[in-house]
Amino acid sequence: MQDIAAISIDGPKGVGKTATALQRASTVFQLDDDAVVEVLRAAPEQILAAKPPVVIDEWQRVPQVWDRVRRAVDDGANPGTYILTGSAVPADLPVHTGAGRILSLRMRPLSFAERLIEPPTVSLRQMLSSDAEISGASRLKLQDYVAEIVASGFPGIRQLSGRARRAQLDGYLTRIIEREFPEQGLRVRRPETLRSWMSAYAAATGTTASYSRILSTASAGLNEQPAKDTALVYRDVLSQLWLLDQVSAWQPRNAFTRFGTTPKHYLADPALSARLLGLDEQRLLSGQGERITANDKTVLGSLFEALVALSLQTYAQVAEARVSHFRTSRGDHEVDFIIHGVDGATIALEVKLDRTVEDRDVRHLLWLRNNFDPGLNDVAVIYTGEYAYRRQDGVAVIPLSLLGA
Repeated sequence: MQDIAAISIDGPKGVGKTATALQRASTVFQLDDDAVVEVLRAAPEQILAAKPPVVIDEWQRVPQVWDRVRRAVDDGANPGTYILTGSAVPADLPVHTGAGRILSLRMRPLSFAERLIEPPTVSLRQMLSSDAEISGASRLKLQDYVAEIVASGFPGIRQLSGRARRAQLDGYLTRIIEREFPEQGLRVRRPETLRSWMSAYAAATGTTASYSRILSTASAGLNEQPAKDTALVYRDVLSQLWLLDQVSAWQPRNAFTRFGTTPKHYLADPALSARLLGLDEQRLLSGQGERITANDKTVLGSLFEALVALSLQTYAQVAEARVSHFRTSRGDHEVDFIIHGVDGATIALEVKLDRTVEDRDVRHLLWLRNNFDPGLNDVAVIYTGEYAYRRQDGVAVIPLSLLGA
């Protein structure tokens, strides 16, 4: 805010955008209030006259506000003047991108470190600089990680427990289907079909399953199957609502083999995926529902990977880095996550739902390290064990709870 005149905080509802922005506000326009909307439509110049920092909450309800702020930036607005928060991208109304004027920052559900369960001892940013100390001991066990999968990273939901939390997650999903989709211009004629598609997407967590395969899974048992175009509309609207957080495939410039190009699928919060699949902490720990998914991992393994993905996206954002995944076109080599720094620094990370790491768990990391030119800054396995340490082959082994920004 010391350098940028206008910032847009983007993310799904309930993630904490408004609460964060209000801590920095002198003037607030909350556009979920019809009276405020009416005033701004009649006299939008009030935004320009307000005392900064000015927070414009749920700006997508009056998309013209975006262009008003953009023009104010063009006219020389001071740094830290505007903060826009939005839980959706307008579907139909044309909005100027704001490139070069309004900085977009994505806000996600709480990463593992942000949950303040255990202080991190390993920094992702230092791993990118090849200067990371790999040490520390975690007190967490498998059941603690499972508890965090179902607890949710939405601040208002994770403070609840048991039945109340499950009811809130169900209500969140129902609002998406019954309210958010219509507000994006899509009337859902058969809500059960959309929920089935979302459940199939949740079952594809951590995989590169095609949308046609997800649609086929969702359509099983339905008398009237939705068209492929309908499934793509579901995907687009969920993306507009910031509820999908896919990880794109890595395409290095100096390719030494052919690569897969399909993104990995994740919902914004692993707790939503678990709820869509009807899996709570007890069922996950008892092994119920642990069928093998398309990536040869159990459902619990895929949900743990989703918790890691959520955390890595946040840590990478702090380090000005990007997250992708790696897979050869034939599938003979794959690595769960690749982190790319702004200066070309690259690290590779595998995820393992276990308290030990064996040689077979690092074979893809070692292959990539030996073949990637100009070289990887670091390679690591994120696991559920107790200690952070470095193996004799140079691979770092890090409990998720000890990894931070």
